[in-house]
Amino acid sequence: MNVIVLAGGSRKDASTTRLAGAVAAGIKTAGHQVFMFDLYEKQLPFFDPDLDYDGHPLVNELWTRFMLAHAIVLASPEYHGAMSGRLKNALDYLALEHFDGKAVLAVATAGGSMANGALTNIQAVVRNLHGINCPEWLCVSGGERAFGTDGRLSEGKVQSRADKTTDYFLKLAGQLQSRHRG
Repeated sequence: MNVIVLAGGSRKDASTTRLAGAVAAGIKTAGHQVFMFDLYEKQLPFFDPDLDYDGHPLVNELWTRFMLAHAIVLASPEYHGAMSGRLKNALDYLALEHFDGKAVLAVATAGGSMANGALTNIQAVVRNLHGINCPEWLCVSGGERAFGTDGRLSEGKVQSRADKTTDYFLKLAGQLQSRHRG
């Protein structure tokens, strides 16, 4: 199965990007193909519906990666109760054909206790694009010691939660993919 991970962090080495990378590593360990599209490294132009983006290399790569994906992970920090502008801008480039019937996992980080605003915001957009929201989601808050000094997820509760959520998401994605083929 091909999975795209769209990381909407706004900083170099953002905790959101590190969390998205940890999820991507779990997906790869489970035997699936994964492609990470880091919106900090690949900065898309501000979306304008009056412009034609055919031929724009990053936009074309985004469209192609989403068309090839069987499942999607969307990761964002929480900013003012919502997903990052960087992630929302990327989602504005996408359409029903990129999401229709695909499992989508929402992943978020928050400086405070939870990122419920970003997570529910992501899920609302996914519903409008006809994606299938995974009932589980993953959030790492500022109060948790989520990352070790090496930048990887710390062992214990956080890693266990990430593994459980990723496994649940992959099971859902596999069921949807086999139903779509059948």
